[in-house]
Amino acid sequence: MKRSEINAAIRWAEALCQQHHVTLPFFASLPAEKAEFHRPERINLLKTMLGWDVSDFGSGDFDRVGAVLFTVRNGCVHEPGVGTPYAEKYIFLKDGCEQEIPLHYHNSKTEDIINRAGGVFCCQLAAQGADGKPDLTQPVRVLRDGAYYDAAPGEIIEITTGNSITLEPGVYHRFFAKTGCGDLLIGEVSKINDDNTDNVFAIIRNRWCAIEEDEPPYRLLVNEY
Repeated sequence: MKRSEINAAIRWAEALCQQHHVTLPFFASLPAEKAEFHRPERINLLKTMLGWDVSDFGSGDFDRVGAVLFTVRNGCVHEPGVGTPYAEKYIFLKDGCEQEIPLHYHNSKTEDIINRAGGVFCCQLAAQGADGKPDLTQPVRVLRDGAYYDAAPGEIIEITTGNSITLEPGVYHRFFAKTGCGDLLIGEVSKINDDNTDNVFAIIRNRWCAIEEDEPPYRLLVNEY
């Protein structure tokens, strides 16, 4: 991705937060300088990768495959006791451009994905076959706000504001905003999040995007500290 695309995406996410009266913590607006994240009192920001995350997952087409994320709380799987024993994120998805987080599952993370504000959150589910690949012939049982729900093979579940879905390890899922319903602000509450090792994509993807530096950074990304 071009740095200008990343900068524009973060500014868009900030505006969406303002629209829905969501205030991000102080480190969301720190200057784009590594030294800010290496100060002794901010060691948890560095080790647990709190802050902005923009990726096209190696697609080269952010408006189709990509998302803006912001990690609010997290721990460190490699250093017990660092950070928190849970994670919290915001996920921002655009309406009208079919933008998605592509089909993937987690090896260890259980997560609640909550429609906090904006449009209608769409979540497509798939079981994991014996070969580890998506199996679109099998139903998937999940929790929707504490109630069991049996999703049909490959079903796309529509989740309105305030409602959520719980995704356990091994369940494939794909996220996007329903077209015509508005930009989407999603919340995620989960076990400790490790984006370096715990994402398994149905099609090989890069979790972190390569950056073309066509202008100075507006904010640093979590993988740049």
